[in-house]
Amino acid sequence: MQVETAPCGLLRRWLIGSAIDADTPGDLEPLVRRVLASRGLGDPDDADAFLSPSLLDLHDPSLIPDLDRAAERLLGAARGGETIVIYGDYDVDGIAATAIVYHLLKAIAPEAEVRTYVPHRLEEGYGLNSDAIRSLAEAGARVIISVDCGITAVEPAEVARGLGVDLIITDHHTPPASMDDLPDAFAVVHPRRPDSSYPFGDLPGAGVAYKLAWRLATMSCASERVTDALRDLLVEMLAPASLGIIADVVPLVGENRIIARFGLPRVKNSTIVGLRALVEASGLAGDQIDAEAVGFRIGPRLNAAGRMGHAREAIELLTTASPARAEEIAASLTRLNDERRRVEQRILAEAIDRAERSGMTHPDVRAIVLADENWHAGVVGIVCSRLVERFGRPTILLQRCGDLCSGSGRSIEGFSIHDAIADCAEHVESFGGHDMAAGLKLRSDQLDRFVEAFTDRANTALTAEDLISPLHVDCDADPGELSVRTIQQLDRLAPFGRANPRVRVRLSSLRVERAPNRFGSSGAHLALHAGGDGKIFRLVGWRLGHLADRIAAGDRIDAVVTPKLSFFSGRPRVEPELHDLRVVRGSGSGGEMRG
Repeated sequence: MQVETAPCGLLRRWLIGSAIDADTPGDLEPLVRRVLASRGLGDPDDADAFLSPSLLDLHDPSLIPDLDRAAERLLGAARGGETIVIYGDYDVDGIAATAIVYHLLKAIAPEAEVRTYVPHRLEEGYGLNSDAIRSLAEAGARVIISVDCGITAVEPAEVARGLGVDLIITDHHTPPASMDDLPDAFAVVHPRRPDSSYPFGDLPGAGVAYKLAWRLATMSCASERVTDALRDLLVEMLAPASLGIIADVVPLVGENRIIARFGLPRVKNSTIVGLRALVEASGLAGDQIDAEAVGFRIGPRLNAAGRMGHAREAIELLTTASPARAEEIAASLTRLNDERRRVEQRILAEAIDRAERSGMTHPDVRAIVLADENWHAGVVGIVCSRLVERFGRPTILLQRCGDLCSGSGRSIEGFSIHDAIADCAEHVESFGGHDMAAGLKLRSDQLDRFVEAFTDRANTALTAEDLISPLHVDCDADPGELSVRTIQQLDRLAPFGRANPRVRVRLSSLRVERAPNRFGSSGAHLALHAGGDGKIFRLVGWRLGHLADRIAAGDRIDAVVTPKLSFFSGRPRVEPELHDLRVVRGSGSGGEMRG
């Protein structure tokens, strides 16, 4: 990788992908071939498989440990009239996973007694808990299946076994390193279990649930060929599975990309009436549903239920809601999401101020850990993400409530926040999660010790350069290469997300045609006209309005952009999205950087 710094513009490194001279399939434009090559897809067969994914490329579900055992027990319970409880998580991934398992079980055995349960975020916390297991058993549950949680639930598994309840755990969060440390459950379904040889370990909870649903369908038909109804349902369940994949920010490669690629187009016209109502409430009825729509419009509404209240309404929305009830719930989730945004902005402003005043944003301090009794425990996780974006370091925010602090953490690439918390476990009551996100609880009298231990861990593992948020650039491009056809071909790399980001290219020595202008209610955004090779583009830089005063008409700039099309006038027009720039003065300046 070639690394350059951007002395004028955002403080980020430009990481230029290595160019590999290789042909790619089809009638692809040269820029598209270079982008594919920079992503390790220079081989024609690899590029073709990536650009034209197939559901046939999904792996056999039976390869996941204990999955067949779980499917057999669920199928027997559904057909035998035993009460089954699906115990989900309160985020989008858990809600989607719950819906997938519910719909498959009810399709296979319509009279089956299938209930759902989701813990209250603030009162019960994340994951399986023993009191809930006892209550569900007293209410008649004979089989409890967790989705998107449970891999560390040793005590709840013991409680279930003692009560004669068969507990099936399906999860994707970081598992114990040893088989001996797994919960003693009837089945533990996890693609990264210590004994697993499953080819793709990055499935989210909804992805694991989808694999289980697939196996339930084939097992119920005693054949790899399922009925038309079950086949159609499995195709429809790609929609909620894609929500979990996008919202949980798992790598959008391999099976995740295949599921999302085929699931996202089905979201808008889903057979799940609640999902259609949610699309309508999100203002997306007339739009194409892509990863950004899920990440910024649909996902936050589903998450709002668990963050601001109880996620049972979100579960109902995607399982049993009638059209009228679905419309009511979708409207309620929109109101909750609006409230969440207001609370988030308040906490964010307070956290930024405290982080800066306490010195946690200094280059020598490579982690942010803060607690406050007035911070909403259901919102601190998303505020962590905002702080990571702003300061480029792992962040943990906690709500202090009497003797206990509980909250969430988010991380940067290359630093496992789960492992870091594990190294500080002597100061923590409980925790769980994965490399990029975690939840935890600790006693208030251990807070100062935890802050010191976690910060020391981050300071040891990270360098000052690691805190500079990297901006990955696929390759260099000439302005003349940014045509409508080329951008349409680049869009075939979608869906975009973690490990498969939107395409970014570097354009060199563009001439600024006129003074840039700021737009938006507070002038937060930047628009400028610049070009070369006989082409002039309108470049739009979101949240880059502060750069307007550094740029003048006639300047030459190097710019990192995402090639995009605008349809504002009804016809496609090239309008790149600006991510970063540096200014080179005109010929009279001797080519020096302005900074």
